[in-house]
Amino acid sequence: MSSSAINRITLPGLLVTLGIIFGDIGTSPLYVLKAIIGREAISAESVLGGVSCIFWTLTLQTTIKYVLLTLRADNKGEGGIFALYALVKRTKIKWLIVPAVIGGAALLADGVITPAISVSSAIEGLRYFNPEIDTVPIVIAILTMLFLIQQFGTKFVGQFFGPVMFIWFTMIGTIGFISILQFPEVVKAVNPVYAYDLLVEHPGGFWLLGAIFLCTTGAEGLYSDMGHCGRKNIRVSWGFVKVMLLLNYFGQAAWLMLHEGNYLEERNPFYSIMPDSFRLIGLVVATGATIVASQALISASFTLINEAIRLNFWPKVRVKYPTDMKGQIYIPSINWLLYASCVAVVLYFGESSQMEAAYGLTINIDMIMTSTLLIFYMIIKRYSWLTIGAFILVYTTIEFSFLVANLSKFAHGGWVSVLISSAIIYVMWAWYQARKIRNRFLEFVKLKDYLPMLRDLSHDFSIPKTATHLVYLTSADYTDEIEAKVVYSILQKQPKRADMYWFVHVDVRDEPFTMEYKVTELIKGNIIRIDFRLGFRVEPLINLMFRKVVEDMVKNFEVDITSRYESLGRKNLIGDFRFVVMEKFLSYENELPFYEKIILDTYFLLKKLSLSEERAFGLDTSSVTIEKVPLIVSPVRELNLKRIKLDSKKSDINT
Repeated sequence: MSSSAINRITLPGLLVTLGIIFGDIGTSPLYVLKAIIGREAISAESVLGGVSCIFWTLTLQTTIKYVLLTLRADNKGEGGIFALYALVKRTKIKWLIVPAVIGGAALLADGVITPAISVSSAIEGLRYFNPEIDTVPIVIAILTMLFLIQQFGTKFVGQFFGPVMFIWFTMIGTIGFISILQFPEVVKAVNPVYAYDLLVEHPGGFWLLGAIFLCTTGAEGLYSDMGHCGRKNIRVSWGFVKVMLLLNYFGQAAWLMLHEGNYLEERNPFYSIMPDSFRLIGLVVATGATIVASQALISASFTLINEAIRLNFWPKVRVKYPTDMKGQIYIPSINWLLYASCVAVVLYFGESSQMEAAYGLTINIDMIMTSTLLIFYMIIKRYSWLTIGAFILVYTTIEFSFLVANLSKFAHGGWVSVLISSAIIYVMWAWYQARKIRNRFLEFVKLKDYLPMLRDLSHDFSIPKTATHLVYLTSADYTDEIEAKVVYSILQKQPKRADMYWFVHVDVRDEPFTMEYKVTELIKGNIIRIDFRLGFRVEPLINLMFRKVVEDMVKNFEVDITSRYESLGRKNLIGDFRFVVMEKFLSYENELPFYEKIILDTYFLLKKLSLSEERAFGLDTSSVTIEKVPLIVSPVRELNLKRIKLDSKKSDINT
């Protein structure tokens, strides 16, 4: 997205932003104040202090940190923790990969909990009509429908996301305002003194931060989905969203103040402030809003995994493009993994009130990781040290206070989200580290030393021709180098004669949508190297891209791809192309330290479950040769094997 695009404000853009960006944070009123009050008697301290904390959390955490500061850190219009990592990794500080991996995993774990808690909170409103109803089957049915439609794309449904969320925000703001009129004194909670009294003076008040934090869990989504809507559309629409949210939160607080001393029991203040005649309509709108919120998290998970694949944080998996909408992708393996996890969460916890314990901890960790990377971004962009220092002081205090409070949830269900994110972290870390270990032992040779041999081989008619054009994928970053295994494959492992040799290299860039290539003729008309420079959000369809490059070269009379077989050449038929993919496997000839063995074993297990190299690069399987290459990372020490003389007596007996 261009600079002008991310700064353009349009009415359709504002409407789309409501539908895509604010689903998660917009449905938080369904459960936040209910979680703050919990099973305790309703008290003025907890109500006024709680809503005061909500007001200042949305102001400091969401508005200032994310809407004003973090949205500045765009990577060619794209946002999210991996886009931010791509910006700051230019500092060459290696450990910055740690917050990127942890933050990405935590956001994915949040994608499991959010649909479950949002839909459950909405559907539990049915208990106002039937207190005995079992909501779990209904929640699972809605989630099943939601995940089933992913494979068809959401272009049609997506047209309704914006209007649904506009109706939602208008509704919650209106009923909140009407409720405030019943107890106008509640607006005094804007004074931060009430928040201070709750957190510092009220016994156990500090631990309520774990529930208060739920009001800002969707803030990371504002940044992650910036590429879909643009920075200014998010900022302008957030003004409307924040006002509606605060009206509803204060409206719920007003209702709670009117019931001071009572217990909530099964009641939800969100539904309680609605007139009885309107409650069914409110339930329907709330269900629609939670479906939109869930859809946004699912789509964000697809985008996150797609970026992780391009940045070598995740195994290559199948990625589909169900519609022609920009940025809309569908990853089957992630879709059904999320679905199974969501259903498991619903079955395990049953009630949204129980899920609140598992919710918030991992997204809190993600926010801390984003802040860490953002500090380095501010240093790169030469923000004043006063600004950087103030940011560190304020947000270290806020986010670590939330973390301490959220850690109290661990034993009550928080371990579920931590377990999910830990599993994702392990996969990302193992995949990344294994590639580093593997690349450490790749042997590269100077290509110029072998160019004469390759040229002579292509003219050696005593060797059967393998193909007119032989194409190798290479990981060598420099045009004057090539893997020793490629040279061995061409010259020694069943020598492969071809009229032309092509070496293709794919370089994943830090920018999201870069699509460039460079051609280097090592020997004119005989040996050519092509370097593709692709953004981390670009699907590497190498077969199509390579064909396009060759077509352009033919048009420019740089290469002749007519078949070199006389009978076919006379008919001007195009010569055949064959890709050779070197597929590595872990050799038995290794003595590995325990850590590297575990990492590499995990890597090759994941490799078996992921896409093959030829499918990952979009190569036509009919024109691909797979060569198995043993990966010898740590060779076995020299064998102490001795030859002995044959005993003559035994020799006679055997004879």
